[in-house]
Amino acid sequence: MMFATKRGTRDVYGETLAELGHEDSSIVVLTADLAGSTKTSIFAGEHPDRFYNMGVAEANMIGTAAGFALSGFRPFVSTFAMFATGKVWEQIRQVVAYPNTPVRIVATHAGLTVGEDGASHQMLEDIGNMRVLPNMSVIVPSDAVEAAGAIRFVAAYDDGPVYVRLARAPFPVIHDEDHTFEFGKAEILAQGTDVTIAACGLMVSVALEAREVLAADGIAAEVVNVSTIKPLDRETLLTSAHKTGVVVTAEEHQIVNGLGSAICELLSEELPTLVVRVGVDDRFGQSGNADALLAHYGLDVDGLVAATKQALSKANT
Repeated sequence: MMFATKRGTRDVYGETLAELGHEDSSIVVLTADLAGSTKTSIFAGEHPDRFYNMGVAEANMIGTAAGFALSGFRPFVSTFAMFATGKVWEQIRQVVAYPNTPVRIVATHAGLTVGEDGASHQMLEDIGNMRVLPNMSVIVPSDAVEAAGAIRFVAAYDDGPVYVRLARAPFPVIHDEDHTFEFGKAEILAQGTDVTIAACGLMVSVALEAREVLAADGIAAEVVNVSTIKPLDRETLLTSAHKTGVVVTAEEHQIVNGLGSAICELLSEELPTLVVRVGVDDRFGQSGNADALLAHYGLDVDGLVAATKQALSKANT
């Protein structure tokens, strides 16, 4: 399966946010000297009176956003994932998660595909940092269409804070333009009986391509898009795991405390199932071409196919 269109999730974020600004005057946007990179510059151009560049003062940005939320506004906070979930974790815990303040943290430049910026900026621990916090929801859109839907959803979501993980590099569009994002719902993109491949972010398109390679070898893989990692769609995942009996998880993140860990926790308590986690295994990233990095860390189609066959081999021994 080759996808004809690639589109950046950060690009559609900027466009959607600017559109929402015309629909909802309570939306305010804060960034830390990265308006161009996060594409919040589009919102700034159309709604300059509700855009705040906080400078390189991310902790202050989080505190200010919490104040906006408590004053009846709907704040979006954007910077690179490294800074959005690492540098300011204490502030997020204390003034956003603990008091359940509806701040929308939308981070770009997550994962290995930050590319040449290297290990210091290739945030591979952000899902874990956010999902461990009580009250925090975590969304990782599978493509630009789903990203737009997720942003529209969180703009109206006032029940607590949300973290949305976006990328730097464009990746394949797998949904039709009329696709509706469903918060807390995993999406079965392809039915299968031999193995479940549960993925998030750009790894969903990799999973769909891997499925075709596996099908040529007589392996029927079920592909599940887990775009909401917290709250996890327990029912869909348990049903799929019960049907196939083997699960492979795929994420552009550490295999510890990300999607794979969340699914392992669920299955170990409810339906003990063999799980093989595909992701970065206790290593940092490095500078390089985005596609080359994915291949190096086993996050390309070949790597996912090999891991899936390994899982099936384990299950049959």
